[in-house]
This record gives sequence, structure tokens and C-alpha cells, in this order.
Amino acid sequence: MDAYALIIAGGVGARFWPRSREHSPKQLLEIIGKGTMIQNTVYRLDPIVPRDRILIITNAHQAEEVRRQLPQIPAENIIIEPFGRNTAPAIGLGAEVLRKRVGDAVMVVLPADHLVHDIAAFQETLQNAISVATESRGFVTVGVTPTRPETGYGYIQFHKNDEHRSYEKENAYKVVTFAEKPNLETAQRFLESGDFAWNSGMFIWRVSTILNGIAEHLPELADELGRLGEHIDTEKFDDALERAYGEMRPISIDYGVMEKADDRYVIPADFGWNDLGSWDEVARIFPKNDDGNASGDNTFLRDVKNCHVSASGDRYVAAIGVEDLIIIDTDDAVLVCRKGRSQDVKDVVDHFRKKGLSQYL
Repeated sequence: MDAYALIIAGGVGARFWPRSREHSPKQLLEIIGKGTMIQNTVYRLDPIVPRDRILIITNAHQAEEVRRQLPQIPAENIIIEPFGRNTAPAIGLGAEVLRKRVGDAVMVVLPADHLVHDIAAFQETLQNAISVATESRGFVTVGVTPTRPETGYGYIQFHKNDEHRSYEKENAYKVVTFAEKPNLETAQRFLESGDFAWNSGMFIWRVSTILNGIAEHLPELADELGRLGEHIDTEKFDDALERAYGEMRPISIDYGVMEKADDRYVIPADFGWNDLGSWDEVARIFPKNDDGNASGDNTFLRDVKNCHVSASGDRYVAAIGVEDLIIIDTDDAVLVCRKGRSQDVKDVVDHFRKKGLSQYL
């Protein structure tokens, strides 16, 4: 069975302000290494999913830049949401497009803004997940083997015993439950138990499987998708999509379907994954000098320890006698944040939005 991919690329990356903006969010930036996040997401799929079988869900602010960065993706495969409705409507829309165009197929759902170091291990895991999804007709997700008691990720508990490993060759286990982001004590317990994986937000299933799951657990969404289906690839699609999205309530695929569904599988794996959810995550994995500092060009540091300093444009950034800071300079804004507090950067973006300061969004 042919595999298709749906890349979710509509987020604004608010926790990556001031570099991430509405028109150039995190997934469209080079954060670490060569290539933007979305380009690398597509490149990782190359041996598994041809470019003409990749769909991208984005929004009107970002569509032009997505097309520019990924000219090899057919124009009709870039789907523009009229506004955000979280992951269940986005995934449902992608599934309905595939149902209309190709019938039943295996559908790989990936976020556009994750980092993967071991590409070969990632591709092997994805191939295994496609095999399980094809054979089982179940809901398959990729779990990441935890390396620390992380409080910023959701978790997936699975049956650890081999007798519950339904697909031994593919290393797939039956899911017990999904767990929300824990406190530190609970995260430590999850780590020590050995039967929890980080929830990567990557899903693999047949198109029919996810549409049936939406019909069972989110019937109102299924009704809207069904009405929308007849307009896909017609001149009426944009108007029909805006009307349908106006009726859809925002809900995640985890909460709406995965937490309630039967026949769920997880493949725990380790391929150097990071969701780069904040500047703290970037600072944690960035190469550092003997003082624990990570800095690029156009920076001057003296008596500075454990700082992440990034300058962009023509300006210099100088820091003297400080510790444990994240400093991000852009053409029109500067962020100075203590390490461990970068999740709060989203509050800055919320402040600008409330004040109508759209030039900083």
C-alpha cells in the first residue's frame, strides 16, 4: 500500500519569539544546522514518501514562503487553512483530501518543526510504523525513549512485557494510556518505570482508520469533513473550507481521538529527537565552549557563563558578567531571558496581540 505524508506547518512558534513571527515562524527558519525545519522534515521522507505524495497544511500568512522553500511539492498539495483549529481538523482535512484523491492509503502525519539527528534510525522506525499501520488497521504513533525526566512533553504508556508486543519485528507495543505533561516527580517515575515514551506527535494510520476514528469520537467534525469532501479540487473548495472551518471546534487529535480509540500501537525509538519547543531546548543542545556558552558571530562575551547568545543582522551583542541567560537579538526586538523561563516567552507574544502591536508578531 502506498504511503502518503501530511506535514502540519501552520503554527506560529510563539515560544521562539523574537525570531519566530507570524510570517516566518519556527518551521520556516534555520534554527540548528543547514536547511529550515520544514525543508529537513521533507528531506527525511525522501526514501519513503516521494515529493508528489506529500501534503502540507499551512495558513495564508505562511503559504507563499512554504511554496518558495519547497518548490518540488505540487501546488495542489499545499492546503491553506482559513484559520487554526488545532490538529484534529487539520489531520481530518488531510485525510479527506487523500480519500477523495487516492482512496485508502497509509498516511504519515508529521509536525514540520522537529529536530532529528539520526535520520537512518528515524526512517527505519517510520518504515516499521507503516508496516504495522498497513497490517493492523490500527492507530500507530512513534514514541521517543526518554533520556531525562522531562516535564515539557506528553507521555505514552505501553505494555512493556514481550507478550504484549503485537508486532515483534517492528518493535510495536499496545498503548495503555496517554499522559499529559507531568510534574518533575511524576516525570521521574515515568522515566524509571521503563514503560513510558515521550509523545512525539507523529502518527501513522490508514486514511480509513483515522476517518473512522473521527466519525466515532468526533462525529460533528466528521459531518463537516464529509460535506467538504465533495468540493475538494473544485473551484468551490476555498469557500466550502472557510464555511466548514467556521463550524469546527478546536481540538487536538490526541484528546479527540487517540486517548479514546482502541487498537493503538506505539513504537518506542531513539533517533536523537527534539521538538525544539523553546529557546531552552535550543540552548540545551547547542554546542558550547568551556564556560558553557553558545554564541554566534557578532557577539562579545566577557566573564559570562552558561549563556546562549544569538545576534542577527549587522548589530553586535555584548554581554559582561552575566550567567544563565538566553539573549536573542533581531532587527526590531531583543529577548533577554533567564534559562528555565523561556516557556514564558509566549506571554510576550500574547501581550503584543492584546495591545495591538502587530508589527512585533
